Amino acid sequence: MTPLFTPNKLKNMYNVIDKRTQDFVQFLHKNPEKQKRNTLDTLATFCCNAIGDAVFGVRYASKFVSPFLDISRKAFASSWWGDIRFTLSSVSPTIFKAFKISFFKEFERFFIGAMRQVFRQREKGGSKRHDFSDICLSLQRSGVMKHEETGFQMQPTDELMAAQAFFFFTAGVDPTAAGVFGAMIEIGRHTEIQKRLQEEIDEAFDNNNGELTYDAVMGLEYLDKVLTESLRIFPPIGFSTRRCTETTYLPVGNIKVDKGTKLYTPVYSYHHDPEYFEQPHVFDPERFSDDRKQNLGVLYQPFGFGTRICIGMRYAKLQVKSLLAHIFHNFNLKSVIGSGGIKFGKDQIQLRIKNVDVEYIPRKLRR
Repeated sequence: MTPLFTPNKLKNMYNVIDKRTQDFVQFLHKNPEKQKRNTLDTLATFCCNAIGDAVFGVRYASKFVSPFLDISRKAFASSWWGDIRFTLSSVSPTIFKAFKISFFKEFERFFIGAMRQVFRQREKGGSKRHDFSDICLSLQRSGVMKHEETGFQMQPTDELMAAQAFFFFTAGVDPTAAGVFGAMIEIGRHTEIQKRLQEEIDEAFDNNNGELTYDAVMGLEYLDKVLTESLRIFPPIGFSTRRCTETTYLPVGNIKVDKGTKLYTPVYSYHHDPEYFEQPHVFDPERFSDDRKQNLGVLYQPFGFGTRICIGMRYAKLQVKSLLAHIFHNFNLKSVIGSGGIKFGKDQIQLRIKNVDVEYIPRKLRR
């Protein structure tokens, strides 16, 4: 599904992203009570609406009431039955398949129906929005999809496109909101970094007649370093899983790993290991500057790694950078940490930051 997120296609989708981001900033200005509490929930609602527009072309009369938000949260909510399914799929895939257990069965019908409805409407209307649905339709018209490296072929059916929409949607709400929130927390704790970031962002707006173009966002080098470092400290997922495709031996300890073995990668632990990152708990965007960054390989993977890296990574980073740029152009941020320091929820896979919030302080912009 990588054809969905090429630079050219993302550039075409950027107008949708930017419009929803401007809506979010306007919402904060008009609702000052949202500037001081429940930041993560507000961000999740924004991400849900932004992706709803980008995937389905759905816009709501109330920009911050989304029927899709409940679905995305239910999909990954921690529960006793969810824990059993997750454990069973890991420990005994054979039993998991034999009993036809599914993680997301209850959401399949909704998303398949929604995608089909959007496809039929687009085919009748003939208009182009350059969004996820348009790209899916284009793939369907092109026929069989073929992976250039492996030669694997797949028919782009409505069901397949709906499955991609579902995972794009669910992975793009809470994890993206958490990524933004983590960056806001760290920037809100470091006033010098915030000031330097705002100088870069303000200059980008000034150079583009008060707007933020796709090329301007992609050119925000310091923002890129800030985001890269915040995703190291607060990766959206705490660990990832991969299945061994052929029997091999680990180079350290000469440990045999049989084909089919499921491996867990401790992403958070890698990101905070002093052997790989000097003073790992210090927020230092300059560790990713050209003269200091190194080829970290698997040691840095907020979006996974290798051929199975998150296909929506480019979209997510573009959305996050656009949102952060608009926020810091309009507000100063102050982190408010509760007694006992920052804590993490005991949820599966996703890293949920708790006991901290962010306060927005409107800036007086130059005219």
